[in-house]
Amino acid sequence: MGILHTVVFRLVHGPDSPEAAAFFADARVLLTSIPGVEQFVVRRQVSAKSPLTHQFSMVFADDAAYEAYNDHPTHVAFVAERWIPEVAEFQEYDFVEDEAPTDDA
Repeated sequence: MGILHTVVFRLVHGPDSPEAAAFFADARVLLTSIPGVEQFVVRRQVSAKSPLTHQFSMVFADDAAYEAYNDHPTHVAFVAERWIPEVAEFQEYDFVEDEAPTDDA
């Protein structure tokens, strides 16, 4: 069963700043280099309903791939060196497909 891992966040940097551009560029390179990361996407929030401005999403084939990503030295370093100092606030969500109930139940 695949896992859709998402984080919605706001940076401490201005939206068009060189620091923000560097953060997104580095995230794309570093996080996609980790084995098991599939379908990595960066999205920008367009609704005024939330102060969170961006989203990262990625897919993992299974729990083992997700756990390996979380423990991978590149991910651990990115969180410590970039995420913690540069992200002002965030929400993290992990989803699996909700299987429809069958008539057999």
